Amino acid sequence: MKVDLKSISIGYCIKERVKEKGISIERICKFLNSTELEVEKMYKQDSLDTESLLRWSKLLEYDFFRIYTQHLIMFAPQDGRQYNVASKRVNSSLPQFRKNIYTKELIYFILELIKTGKKTKLQIIKEYAIPKTTLYKWVEKYQVD
Repeated sequence: MKVDLKSISIGYCIKERVKEKGISIERICKFLNSTELEVEKMYKQDSLDTESLLRWSKLLEYDFFRIYTQHLIMFAPQDGRQYNVASKRVNSSLPQFRKNIYTKELIYFILELIKTGKKTKLQIIKEYAIPKTTLYKWVEKYQVD
């Protein structure tokens, strides 16, 4: 499944995963407590509510939320506003995440940008806020250049 991280159509992603898993529409309808028409409508939506997305994730054994996480890693604002400064961290009852999680798909996407010459290593470091050492480890590990 090839996902465009810039403009996510979660319905398309779900439909593709259903095809991959070969799950019948009857099973889907029963699990989601929905009609075939409602399921078809979800396939066409760019976004779904979190409860529906969680149910799809369980049914299809795939973390659809991670697609959005990867979007945030790639396209979160990187200007001088400093959203993630540790000194400004406020006590919160919500879980605190220590670092970004780079999936294989994200790593391959970044390395493909370098390989095809669409972006330089310096551009990637600046635009996506990937640490220099991390990028160079990926390049060395996956033999890109």
